[in-house]
Amino acid sequence: MEQDIDFKTFKRVVSLSMEDMCRDLFLENPRGIKIKKEGVAVKNLVKIFNAALAISNEKGFAAMSMRDLSAEAGLSMGALYTYFSSKDELLDMITHQGRMVTARVLLDQVDGIDNPRARLKRAIEAHLFLSEIMQPWFYFSYMETKNLSKTQHRKAIETELFTEKIFVDIISSGCEQGLFREVDVDLAGAALKALLQDWYLKRWKYAKRDVTVENYSVFITNLMESYLFL
Repeated sequence: MEQDIDFKTFKRVVSLSMEDMCRDLFLENPRGIKIKKEGVAVKNLVKIFNAALAISNEKGFAAMSMRDLSAEAGLSMGALYTYFSSKDELLDMITHQGRMVTARVLLDQVDGIDNPRARLKRAIEAHLFLSEIMQPWFYFSYMETKNLSKTQHRKAIETELFTEKIFVDIISSGCEQGLFREVDVDLAGAALKALLQDWYLKRWKYAKRDVTVENYSVFITNLMESYLFL
């Protein structure tokens, strides 16, 4: 795998769309989704998810009614219930799919890169570029964690720690090989994760300053390297 990638190339290589994610969801839930025609199901799942994300990011998932979702998605109440049985199930579907995509893409992007410096750079780029493509989804997942059931809340925390551990492991490897100075790797990974989250939680701040996702990626990479390099 090449070790330099820009945002445009990332979008082309990853080829991630709402349709792709909804198709995966449809194929993973043959019993839960009552509509059996893939084309119809995927088309309507896209409408439902886009509507749920738009409403939730505006006023919160808890405040969203099924009538709100029905109107925004352009589907009847009855049609909505052929895809999920309750708001809680819809919340579970959205967060689960987001977690699975994030884990898969991050691991795929760093696979085959052995050098810790190059691996850290790619992991930072992949996380930022993915959150740029899926910003409403990332924002939703972060903000709605408080509304999850205990089981789903635990899964959300596990995913947070899983993605953080990718960075921790890379930093640990660099320290072990003598490429990075000795640091508190857990704290470094947590701090890096927080910096990455700031991009999709406060995009307005960076947009106001004309900072692109590539600008931010370079800045975070340089910041981490200045801290880690001997």
